[in-house]
Amino acid sequence: KTIAMYALTLSPFAAVGQKVGTLQTEEHPALTMQTCTKRGCTTEDKSVVIDANWRWTEDGKGTNCYDGNLWNDELCPTTQAGAEACGENCTVEGASYESTYGISASGSALKLGFVTSGANTNVGSRSYLLDESTSKYEMFYLKNREFTLDVDVSTLPCGLNGALYFVEMAEDGGLSEFENNNAGAAYGTGYCDAQCPHDIKYMNGEANVIDWVPTSANSGTGHYGSCCTGLDIWGGNSISHAT
Repeated sequence: KTIAMYALTLSPFAAVGQKVGTLQTEEHPALTMQTCTKRGCTTEDKSVVIDANWRWTEDGKGTNCYDGNLWNDELCPTTQAGAEACGENCTVEGASYESTYGISASGSALKLGFVTSGANTNVGSRSYLLDESTSKYEMFYLKNREFTLDVDVSTLPCGLNGALYFVEMAEDGGLSEFENNNAGAAYGTGYCDAQCPHDIKYMNGEANVIDWVPTSANSGTGHYGSCCTGLDIWGGNSISHAT
């Protein structure tokens, strides 16, 4: 069985939440793809969503649930009860894709920025492909089929890594399975990969606050890792690459 969607990323990571906030409108960049058979190709309308780990998470009134590299002690105490309370009370906001994250799309072309400077400086832009409903991830069934793409890495220097890969995330981002996840795929929730990343802020509707340790100016790691099967398709920069 192969059920997967793809992730496009320029690392590292940032912030997240589980319920939908109302302070920033979410408008997914539109992106087209083609499905081809021996009879020809059909253009399909899809869209792109940024991973929830990059999004502003707040209490519905504008107070950060996660700020810099630490959880808010009042909203998200580093206990099991705090993990559950944070999942229940904190929201994930919509995204200004181009101005905040450096993400834009035109036709079948998607452009990802690495460092985007605005009111704040954003680093990274891991994104996923949504299906035509914009509420579920696009599923790829690749047995006996080809998957092709073109990547322009002419401005991606040595020391940075662009990547495209499949991961076995829930089609709806965990929306139907976990009570505290009311955002789902439309807001980029549910990430996992074969490296079991511990810097995912929310998993299974709860905040990963237990044993949280900062690792950089805007990220850290918690007790739990988010694990699932992954399949690398491409990774590299203007100097070298792997497929």
